[in-house]
Amino acid sequence: MNPVVYTAHMIERLDLGSLLRRSVLPTACIGMMIYFAYFAVSGPTGVLAWREYRAQRTVVAAQVAKGVETKAALARQVELLNPQHIDPDLADELVRRNLGVVRQDEVIVDLK
Repeated sequence: MNPVVYTAHMIERLDLGSLLRRSVLPTACIGMMIYFAYFAVSGPTGVLAWREYRAQRTVVAAQVAKGVETKAALARQVELLNPQHIDPDLADELVRRNLGVVRQDEVIVDLK
């Protein structure tokens, strides 16, 4: 049985081929909407991925804070090693640690 479509001016009978041709564009549009909605939710930059990005951001922020602290500590040490006014205690500590220099009146105790 052929469906009947009523329009303002005439009654038109649609055959199956005509009905399929008219439904291709709306079906394709609905398919594209489903495709984009799927990736908006579960794609690599979708809503579900934001949770993981927030967790990663927290870890990276902690690493950045640690890096800032390390940079400040190194900047203080560089300032203390300025050749124009070097800190004698720091120089003595670095020489002893890196070169293994010991005074005659000192005793080395290995704690290992």
